[in-house]
Amino acid sequence: MDSPYHFESANLTWNAETQEHPVCADWKDTPEGSVFHLANIFLVLGFMGGSGFYGLLYLFFFLALGFFCSSIWAWSDACTTDSFSWNFALFVICVVQIVHVAYRLRSVTFDKEFQDLYGYMFKRLGVSLTEYGKIVTCSDGDIHTIEKDHYFAMEGKTAIDKLSILLSGRIRVTVNGEFLHYIYPFQFIDSPEWDSLRPSEDGVFQVTLRADNPCRYVAWRRKKLYLLFAKHRYIAKVFALLVRNDIADKLFSLNDKAFDSSGFRYDLRLPSFCHVPAPELEQAGGFLTVPEKQGQHIKSTPIQTTT
Repeated sequence: MDSPYHFESANLTWNAETQEHPVCADWKDTPEGSVFHLANIFLVLGFMGGSGFYGLLYLFFFLALGFFCSSIWAWSDACTTDSFSWNFALFVICVVQIVHVAYRLRSVTFDKEFQDLYGYMFKRLGVSLTEYGKIVTCSDGDIHTIEKDHYFAMEGKTAIDKLSILLSGRIRVTVNGEFLHYIYPFQFIDSPEWDSLRPSEDGVFQVTLRADNPCRYVAWRRKKLYLLFAKHRYIAKVFALLVRNDIADKLFSLNDKAFDSSGFRYDLRLPSFCHVPAPELEQAGGFLTVPEKQGQHIKSTPIQTTT
């Protein structure tokens, strides 16, 4: 029995030829112009950019060059309005981004001493210039000076109300007139005192700090710095790492200078033991008193310090 519906007349048959992707019948014998290839090279270089302000400048600079070359190619070779418009619009956006990043980079530039401090202590920890700008602002951007033989702090008298980093010069640290160690540039001046107090506590220095030569340093007031820590936890972690590393360096510098009366180096980390024979001492230094247990009593043993 024939179907009353005629499929052929309804044009419902599958035409395989019309569903195939059109084949390019005429390939160009010559490649695209040099501007087209140059544009893609610039785009590849641009997408290899890094992070940070300088990374953004690198990225948008090469992208701008790439889109500009693409605009020239679209206008001269392709001659299509859409392709030219999109490439030129992207070029303008990249130029605007370059101007914006350059303005932000200029707004966070610092004096040479702050630049040196950033490069030596903060940059290696990955602190951005924006975050570092907040740290500098907290110090009011001031550089303080100490004349030769003047005191930064006096034992039992000077209040602990700030955290400071030495930028130039050298500071001598003593306790009861006994020399302990020196403080050199890009070291904290008062890191042990800062770490020994809670934010709500007050205290005074237990050592005397005197400038051996003209010194310059930057300081942060305790209250302002703790307010900065409360707002920016990342900065608080950076300072905690720097302060504790500085304290460890100071302890090891003491450990290298301490010898007992028998000429053995005294390890401050292990106060019950003396080890490592010291080399012949060329200069006689002061003596530090270190407690030594004998039975149920405690005896004071003089520990010689080299200068």
